[in-house]
Amino acid sequence: MSKRIIVIGAGFAGLSAAASLAQKGHAVTVVEKNTQPGGRARVWEQDGFTFDMGPSFYWMPDVFERFFARFGQKTSDHYELVRLDPSYKVVFGAGEEWAVPAGRQALRDFFESKEPGAAEALERFLAEAKVKYDLGMGELVYRPSLNWMEYAHPGLIGGLLKTKVFRSLRKHVQAHFKHPHLRSLMEFPVLFLGAAPQNTPALYSLMNYADLELGTWYPKGGMGRVVEAMVKVATELGVQFRMGEAVERIEVDRKRKITSVRTSSTTLPADLVVAGADYHHVEQELLPLAARTYSENYWQERTMAPSSLLFFLGFDRKLDRLAHHTLFFDEPLDLHSSEIYDKPEWPSRPLFYTSCASKTDPGAAPAGHENLVILIPIAPGLEDREIIREQYYNIVMERLGQHVGFDPRPHVVLKRSYCINDLKADYNAFRGNAYGLANTIMQTGPLRPSMKSRKVKGLYFTGQLTVPGPGVPPALISGQVVADLIENETSGQRMRA
Repeated sequence: MSKRIIVIGAGFAGLSAAASLAQKGHAVTVVEKNTQPGGRARVWEQDGFTFDMGPSFYWMPDVFERFFARFGQKTSDHYELVRLDPSYKVVFGAGEEWAVPAGRQALRDFFESKEPGAAEALERFLAEAKVKYDLGMGELVYRPSLNWMEYAHPGLIGGLLKTKVFRSLRKHVQAHFKHPHLRSLMEFPVLFLGAAPQNTPALYSLMNYADLELGTWYPKGGMGRVVEAMVKVATELGVQFRMGEAVERIEVDRKRKITSVRTSSTTLPADLVVAGADYHHVEQELLPLAARTYSENYWQERTMAPSSLLFFLGFDRKLDRLAHHTLFFDEPLDLHSSEIYDKPEWPSRPLFYTSCASKTDPGAAPAGHENLVILIPIAPGLEDREIIREQYYNIVMERLGQHVGFDPRPHVVLKRSYCINDLKADYNAFRGNAYGLANTIMQTGPLRPSMKSRKVKGLYFTGQLTVPGPGVPPALISGQVVADLIENETSGQRMRA
């Protein structure tokens, strides 16, 4: 029997869930508080410049292909992918910068040029990382993680036992490489998982496989093209969208069963609700107290992944020494990491990242111009004031100027900052987080907030605060997993009836 399902939020997880549920014959309506779909992957366009406001790294292309394959389609039916080469640049300071090449042989040669024996060490490292990737992205993440028994089968356990899983990623990297910059390069992909490399399990070396083997890609036109493709798939399957309409309440009856969703303009009857919005916001603001699974104290004790201070900048000239992606590792990683995770405060010597899509996609900026996004990872929950943003703007522009060889500030013709207060206002983000709940050992699988409410019948969750975790590929997967969970449970109900 078809269910009336309301999906709250049109981010990657919500869109993925909506399309997957509609394909199964359900009547699906997506309600989104913002006027544009995509969630954190919204697009900002002004004065001929186009900016991806959130995710900019297109990693794990197989996950995107697997999503579209559910509907008999391919990514190439919707957008063109370009593999970046170099994948990205890393600026280490003192005039030293590395352009990380694409392709296994080029990577072998590059690693060997930095440290004798590093080519073979890379092969060993990536061979083990591939096992973890195949198990993690092929097996672990496509489970709803309602209990540990979902993982209790010999193939999965045996595969994990063949690899280094529970030692720290830092120790795992140090066992393979001696060059400090190679070590930094191998630690980089886990920066946004929510823990320092020394506290991140080596299981997540699977991220190195995604980075170095599967590559860094760019969808021509930006990440917004992926959102457009997902909206198109969902719409063709009959999903209805209500944009610019905030959800104000999830109504439940005396038996704590979903009855409807009240929005800023109407009340929508519902048999089921999939919350792709911020989990904390949904529980603490949209549900009555008796219907909440987790207390406010529970949330305060969670370890969050970082927030971000971003600058969206348009330049009236080219920035020749930047790549599409450039990582500025010209300050100590451990210090910045500690100021995010150990003693949360505004970073004293921040690392930062730049994305210059106009290097690959001239349409992202007017002719002769450049678009640039600067991202500084910061701890969530910090005080966010304009004077602080401007202070960090000048810090990073000084260092950017040292790299490109001129003061870039007089060439800025468009400027917008975005930080904790904006994340709270636009996405109801708990503590202004940008990447969700950290992927620590104690916040993995069934130890994360549950995909299924324990208090309300018919209420499910998807996205970066539940399983499998932060990032665009996990969000895509999360939406599919919750849709399959709902279908399995509703099919079981039909069979029992």
